Amino acid sequence: MRTAVYAGSFDPPTNGHLWMIARGLELFDRLIVAIGENPSKTYTFTVPHRIELLRASIPPHERLSIEHFDNRYLVDYAKKMDAKYIIRGIRSSHDYEYERVMKHLNADMAPDITTVFLMPPRDIAEVSSSMIKSLTGPVGWEDTVKRYVPGPVFEALAKRGA
Repeated sequence: MRTAVYAGSFDPPTNGHLWMIARGLELFDRLIVAIGENPSKTYTFTVPHRIELLRASIPPHERLSIEHFDNRYLVDYAKKMDAKYIIRGIRSSHDYEYERVMKHLNADMAPDITTVFLMPPRDIAEVSSSMIKSLTGPVGWEDTVKRYVPGPVFEALAKRGA
């Protein structure tokens, strides 16, 4: 069974994340969406809320699980979950350079785990969770943000009074 891990902060989940999950399910027998925490980041939503938002945004699938991992390297988490693949999204040349370095570091730590890069389509390629957070707040933000996030995420942002 080919198992892959797709990790990120998902704060908040975007349509780009959903695209990556859908492609991951097409390519692998099992996909683990792993919500990580970076101590240097400030989060809008708690981990349980991010898990809830992802579950509300993705139809249930028997080959998909949404988990949380904390305070460990991604490759160590992948090994623990018996995953031989890590999928990463590439939106720009900046992403590529960062992910290329991480791929090599991960390969040094776990040569048996393969990193697979996926590029989302143009209409969602520029969207990141950070961008969504920066777009919320000004008058009319709803019309802009609504096209880039799933319905449950938009509702959660609106409820927060973004």
